[in-house]
Amino acid sequence: MLPLVSVVIPFYDCPYVDQALNSVMNQTYANIEILVVDDGSTQFLDKVEPYMEKIKYIRKVNGGTATALNTGIVNASGDFFVWLSADDVFHPDKITKQIIVMLDNSGHFCHTSYSQINDKNQIIGTLKGFDFPKRIHLVNTLILGCIINGSSVMIDMGVFQSIGLFDESLRFTHDYDMWLRMLPHYEFYYLHEDLVQYRIHKNMGSTKYADEIQNEIIFVQEKHRAKTSQLVRFLQQETT
Repeated sequence: MLPLVSVVIPFYDCPYVDQALNSVMNQTYANIEILVVDDGSTQFLDKVEPYMEKIKYIRKVNGGTATALNTGIVNASGDFFVWLSADDVFHPDKITKQIIVMLDNSGHFCHTSYSQINDKNQIIGTLKGFDFPKRIHLVNTLILGCIINGSSVMIDMGVFQSIGLFDESLRFTHDYDMWLRMLPHYEFYYLHEDLVQYRIHKNMGSTKYADEIQNEIIFVQEKHRAKTSQLVRFLQQETT
């Protein structure tokens, strides 16, 4: 039997959530469960209503994206976790292509490139991922900033049992923190294909909270500096 993939969609007052849901419904991979975690939304609930019979809908008090992701994970039944932001869209073959990579390599983590779209669904940028020739190049770049789009990832559920869930104390950089926690322990497989459409719009958090995000990035980098530096030294020795 094909592995079950749990797609977790954190939802908070997002007008594009129906487009996100449609993109999951239209996946070529069949064995999927969809968990919409409503993080205390007061708007656009009508856009979720038509899908209720096809999703697992979980409503909670507002606590931020990390809390919504963790709620989805602990209520999921799948072998693999996939995250889709409510304003983003999956390519129809995204899950199929990632499952192939994961199963062929007994992988624990896979991410993809992505395109950018605007509020009218027009493509405004392509191939925004990074295709590194060696692992050390990925590590050195990830140390400097978060280059992995959360909506592009697929993670073996066993990873969360090993290293824990997303850090709920981090409002903006829980994803970056997770990638750095995983980095010393797992191979990061990558597909240089635009399998996600990442929406750029005026209400996106990265624009509204730029200063706060930058402060959190510095905190997360310092938190992991000792382990990431140790990993770089190890990889340098491997290449000499």
